[in-house]
Amino acid sequence: MNVISIHHPYEAADIPTDDVVLVLGFFDGVHRGHQEVIAAGKQAAAQKGLKLAVMTFNHHPSIVFQKVDPDAMKYLSNVDRKIAIMESLGVDYLYVIEFTSAFAGLSPQRFVDEYMVGLHAKVVVAGFDYTYGPAAIADMLHLPAYARGRFEIIEVAKQNDLGKKISSTNIRHMMSEGDMENANHFLGYVYETSGTVVHGDARGRTLGFPTANIASEANVLLPKKGVYVVEINIADRWYHGMAQIGYNITFGANRRETVEVYILDFSEDIYGEFVTIRWHHFLRPEVKFDGAAGLIEQLQLDEQHTRDYFSKNN
Repeated sequence: MNVISIHHPYEAADIPTDDVVLVLGFFDGVHRGHQEVIAAGKQAAAQKGLKLAVMTFNHHPSIVFQKVDPDAMKYLSNVDRKIAIMESLGVDYLYVIEFTSAFAGLSPQRFVDEYMVGLHAKVVVAGFDYTYGPAAIADMLHLPAYARGRFEIIEVAKQNDLGKKISSTNIRHMMSEGDMENANHFLGYVYETSGTVVHGDARGRTLGFPTANIASEANVLLPKKGVYVVEINIADRWYHGMAQIGYNITFGANRRETVEVYILDFSEDIYGEFVTIRWHHFLRPEVKFDGAAGLIEQLQLDEQHTRDYFSKNN
């Protein structure tokens, strides 16, 4: 897959010359609804003998339009994660547009001319609610007028499951409640976050539960605080574990948030390793114990529940 970063205005020489089926969206999470849109594009590309291209943005448009602090944005998938998923879906070209004020100021007609026709789109595919400017004048209903017959348009209908729209918003809500089973069902894969193993306070080792302290990648959404059944990938190998997102409140107030993973049947030194965590199942919220003894007893239960989970869910 060829990843092409574009800063507006672009040079024509920056754009591959292939005619393409162009799929449009922000694709936060690249969930099952997004996958349906991409699949429609892939089918059209195969039928017409064209390359499959997808366009996304380097950050959320609200950073420009609503002046949201970029550091406060939390994504289901950052650009690197999108790249990995798009490649697995068979995308040929991934356009990552830098969403700047100049780009945001494009009229709907200029956006169509420069970022659909200009990218050699012979077919444009998007979800029913895709917009490319003010919704009242730049939605899928108005796109044929701007297209002027220069490309075919495929609109993909809303995707529902469990009586809800498959959407990034609903996935975020599920994660905020610790409902990883349904969040993962809507995503179509097990949610992942990544980070580097760093030194913590080493208290877990004294409790008999040594943990890997993970400095998570910035701007990636973490599930609800609490204890989870997880898998962790270290040097291309997956291990079972249990993770806590929280503040270690048993040992004092005003502590920083941490992500710590106790890896089952594992004793290697992995400081400095870049790891990936898959979030499978919420076990319990973070609890303040009166002392170490109560915490150890609970951790033993958590470990047994984790082993039971993987025994039942191979």
